Amino acid sequence: MKKITLFCACFSLFTSISFSQNFRGLDKSPLDRVYLPDHFAHDIKFAPERNLPDSPILRVDYSRPQKNGRVVFDGIVKYNEIWRLGANEATEIKVYKDVKIEGKLLRKGTYTMYAIPTADIWTIIFSNDVDQWGHYSYDEHNDVLRVEAHVLHNKKPVEEFSIQFEDSAKGVALMYIAWDMDRVELPISY
Repeated sequence: MKKITLFCACFSLFTSISFSQNFRGLDKSPLDRVYLPDHFAHDIKFAPERNLPDSPILRVDYSRPQKNGRVVFDGIVKYNEIWRLGANEATEIKVYKDVKIEGKLLRKGTYTMYAIPTADIWTIIFSNDVDQWGHYSYDEHNDVLRVEAHVLHNKKPVEEFSIQFEDSAKGVALMYIAWDMDRVELPISY
C-alpha cells in the first residue's frame, strides 16, 4: 500500500510539473476601468454617505499605454488617423442609461470608443461594433455618435494614457481623456 501511495504521489508531482501552465507576464499597457460617478464600484459599498444611485451612469474599460520618452501625438498616435483610445483592445464604454455627450444623445448600451486626433480637435467616435482588438476592423458604418472636443494642454505630462470622470454639477459631468501634454474634456448630461 505504501508503494502505491508513493507511486501516486510521484506520478502526480511529475504530471503537475510537466503540464504546468506558463502564464505570460504583466501587460505593458494594463487594463483599467473607470466609472461615472467616479469610484462607483468602491463607494457604493464603502461610502454610503455619497448617496450613489443603484447603478452607475457609465463605465469605461481601456488599456493604459505609457509614454516612455516617446513622441505621442503625431508620433505613435498619428494625426488624422483612427486611434483605439489606448492600447490593445479598443476602449469600451457601457452606458447604463441614456446620456447626452456634447448635447448629442447616446442611448443605453455598450460601445467601442475611437478617436481621430489632430493638434487642435479630437473627433470622438462611439461605435456599436464591440469586442475589437485595436482599430484594424473599424468601419464607420457602425458609428452611432461622433462628437468633437478641443485639445487642452496639461501643465505637466501625463505618463500613462488616462480616462477619468468628474462630477461638476447634479446631472452633469466631465470625461477627461489625457496623455502626454494633451487632454480633451467631454461634457456629459444624464
